[in-house]
Amino acid sequence: MSDLKFRIQAHKASAAKTVVKARNFEIIVDEPEDLGGTNSAPNPVEYVLAAFAGCLNVMGNLIASEMGFELKDLKIDISGTLNPAKLFGKSDEDRAGYKNIVVKLIPTCDADEATLQKWLHAVESRCPVSDNIQNTTPVTVELG
Repeated sequence: MSDLKFRIQAHKASAAKTVVKARNFEIIVDEPEDLGGTNSAPNPVEYVLAAFAGCLNVMGNLIASEMGFELKDLKIDISGTLNPAKLFGKSDEDRAGYKNIVVKLIPTCDADEATLQKWLHAVESRCPVSDNIQNTTPVTVELG
């Protein structure tokens, strides 16, 4: 199968607000007021968790179908902890990103526990966003 390439373009709407174009969609990224934004949209690190949840949902349903059971519902609870000290230039002790992320998948289905454990492992290992979060991806940031 050939590689897929995804691309977005974005521009500054204000110091804390970004307008993103993804295909035919416009996504607003903003910060809460206490972080200098207008609280009009999720912030970047919330979008990371949202992207993770969206990917887990797609993979969860795809893999359940492959394994021969139906997900009647799938609740996804994700939380992440980060130290804002580096973000605000106060300290380099912690990384800027999430220190940890905890994911709880709560499926409603008739699969047994052993099947759900196999399903969970496959969902985690095949989810592209999970892979990007858990493994180093080469990134180049340059002036255009």
